[in-house]
Amino acid sequence: MKRLFTLLFILTAAFKLSAHASDLDSLKQKLQITGDSLKGPIYTQIAAYYLTYDTVSTRRMKYYFQTEALNYTMLALHYYSTYNDTLGQRTSFNALAKVYRSQRKFIQAKWFILQSNTISRQKKDTLNIITSLIELAAIKSDIKDYKLSMKDLNDALNLSLKTHDPKKESVVQVGYAELYRKMNDFEKAAAAIKRHEFLDDSLNQVTVDSIAKVAAADSIKIKKKDSVLAKKKVYTSNSRRRPMLRYARHITSLSFSSPQLLFSSL
Repeated sequence: MKRLFTLLFILTAAFKLSAHASDLDSLKQKLQITGDSLKGPIYTQIAAYYLTYDTVSTRRMKYYFQTEALNYTMLALHYYSTYNDTLGQRTSFNALAKVYRSQRKFIQAKWFILQSNTISRQKKDTLNIITSLIELAAIKSDIKDYKLSMKDLNDALNLSLKTHDPKKESVVQVGYAELYRKMNDFEKAAAAIKRHEFLDDSLNQVTVDSIAKVAAADSIKIKKKDSVLAKKKVYTSNSRRRPMLRYARHITSLSFSSPQLLFSSL
């Protein structure tokens, strides 16, 4: 049985790799017939495949995936820059920062995430400002620049509170926990995780309550619909019975009037 499960797992993995490879070939063929202005997103899709380097098993394959992710992201960035596509540029900067951080090339990682942060600030995109600050704090934490890392997390926290975004605040708290662990302040790390779990539980409860409200509203609608249908059935039934009742009353009145006619004739 164990061997069977192992074989099924290997076959499933092989099928997925084959499917991904097929998609990759299709994207590369698509590049040949696509105009330059639309090539950026295709290169980004190809890079996204290689950005899954954490899922491969061997070190050599992981390095290959990272290299290809960098190459295709750089190609995408070239086209995004040519056509002034700032959102595409930001996506590329985030991807490059991720790979370089994984390779422990922190100077490059820091530079690219700062470019992403700059675009988000220019667009006043608070959500992505927070995201880039959290990543920037993590990179600074990697190089033991704890003071500046803390500053970035504080900025991210203030923005999440200002915009009333508990989901982002929860992610910031995870960043605090990781930073405090590296600083060997385990008490504060535990407090940050506790806050993170509280926020997540609250968000889950809000989701449950929202689903319950929708279900209740649907139930009321169904009951109202059933009530209307029931009333229609009663009305239809009564409408059908009325002629029969009138006829029955007519017959009854005739039967009572017949003896009177008989006596009067006598």
